[in-house]
Amino acid sequence: MLRLTIRRLKRNFQLSVITLMGLFGVISITPYAIFRIFTADYIVAITDTFAVISIIIAVVYAWRTNNTVKPGLYLSIIFSGAATIAIINLGINGSFWIYPLILFNFFMVSPARALTVVLSVLLCIVTYHFLYPSAVFHSHYQMLSFLVTSLLSSSLTFIFAFRSQYQRQRLQKLAAHDPLTGAYNRRVMTEQLRKAHRDYNRSGRPYGLLILDLDHFKKINDSFGHLAGDQILIDFVRIIKAAVRKDDQLFRYGGEEFALLLPNTAHDGLTTVANTLQKQILSKLHSPVSAVTASIGGAVLAPDEGWQDWLNRADKQLYMAKNSGRNRYSLAEHSNTQDTQVPTTANLG
Repeated sequence: MLRLTIRRLKRNFQLSVITLMGLFGVISITPYAIFRIFTADYIVAITDTFAVISIIIAVVYAWRTNNTVKPGLYLSIIFSGAATIAIINLGINGSFWIYPLILFNFFMVSPARALTVVLSVLLCIVTYHFLYPSAVFHSHYQMLSFLVTSLLSSSLTFIFAFRSQYQRQRLQKLAAHDPLTGAYNRRVMTEQLRKAHRDYNRSGRPYGLLILDLDHFKKINDSFGHLAGDQILIDFVRIIKAAVRKDDQLFRYGGEEFALLLPNTAHDGLTTVANTLQKQILSKLHSPVSAVTASIGGAVLAPDEGWQDWLNRADKQLYMAKNSGRNRYSLAEHSNTQDTQVPTTANLG
């Protein structure tokens, strides 16, 4: 159990941030809440207690749903409100909470949202100071010092958080995409096929899978060079993405072999997609001297079938299409034993 928890935290950066920040929040705020109860400062005590309960609820929600956006925003708002109340009630002694709040917000939500929340807190505090002079700060100079240091801390933290977010997104993209074509890589394909298999077993939603392979691609590389071959791969991915739906996912399965995952797609829909892609490739994909064709194999996820078997069944159909002359598609029927082979209207293989 502990090993699975650690593995999940390693794989989900934002979940680990919410968990750790939540843990630190509970540990640091709880003693203050107890102390305020004993000193009869009930407003701040109630605020601190509410903040602790909110942390626990948000962290549990994030773990149960794997959704970290809503809990992060919720905690950011709750903590900002609690810090504002604490500063107004405790005066200058409570103003020091603004600095951990700045860090907390930039960890919890996007840099733009964090900056907006922090500026809102500062605006409330400054407005309260002008409405009730000396309630929080002893002088305008003290308030100005607080405001300048808070804005400076917020600005530097915003720059750091924005840069970190950009680098993290860049790394995530590099880890998930093929660097040449921009299609998802094989690691992501495995994850998505497993996810589709789980969703099918839970909801019964149909999934189709197509394996596409460019015909005689080695000859193209040998005749025109790898730069020409790379450009054909790039154009191929562009053509496929333009012809499918937004929710369909394209993966680079091998060198010139790709997989296309199609949710909400039964056998008839898979046939339509295979036929459309075959025509699009034939009419739009070209080498320096001629059109480039592709062979396609496909299968719909069947009951009581593992995702590996599903992939192997679609791959088997690809080889049936290639062995029958290429530039055609072959799709498995619903059962694992019956197959259907459908040639295209044009055969340039």
